[in-house]
Amino acid sequence: MSSLSASPAIPVPVVLSAARAAAWLTGTAVLALLVYYFIGVDQGAYSVLGNDTHIHEFVHDARHFLGFPCH
Repeated sequence: MSSLSASPAIPVPVVLSAARAAAWLTGTAVLALLVYYFIGVDQGAYSVLGNDTHIHEFVHDARHFLGFPCH
């Protein structure tokens, strides 16, 4: 039998400029706030979508699982 030895992969660090890191941080924060709003705050009465409760019902179980009261 032949023996093949693989050399270990050396990880290469990701280098970002300050502006690019700030853009990623801002985008991530905005996305997190949107998720927080739709799961934790959107109740229908306070909804940005008016009286439509489709989003409320879609995330209903996740809301209870994360500890947000909704009734």
